[in-house]
Amino acid sequence: MPTATGKYLGGLRTEVKHESSGQTFITDAPTDNNGKGEAFSPTDTVCAALSSCMMTLMGIYAEREGIDLGGLHSVVVKHMESNPRRIGKIEIDFFWPDPQATDHQKEMLKRTALSCPVAKSLHPEIEQVIRFSF
Repeated sequence: MPTATGKYLGGLRTEVKHESSGQTFITDAPTDNNGKGEAFSPTDTVCAALSSCMMTLMGIYAEREGIDLGGLHSVVVKHMESNPRRIGKIEIDFFWPDPQATDHQKEMLKRTALSCPVAKSLHPEIEQVIRFSF
């Protein structure tokens, strides 16, 4: 079974469907590349996937250790390069306003996040700047 299917909707817009759940999302070309920018661009989804993957892995560790990650959130900034047009840098700031964890657990959460499969799958020329505020 395929992981996802996609279709072109016209106007530089696509729809992607997650086959096992039926969930869908739309992408648009960004405004700086002839699009309307009314939805995530394909490169936005890459950056968001990195953040989501890291939070998911932190969640797995937190559940195993009995840590409540309530309030954990991220801010993602994508930097594009030209010639060739590509993602040059992804900055992610993780914020956890009231961490109820030991220093060791916080360090393990950080290490776990940095080991995420998306991070390991990105081209090495894409600079990943990851900061943790907790």
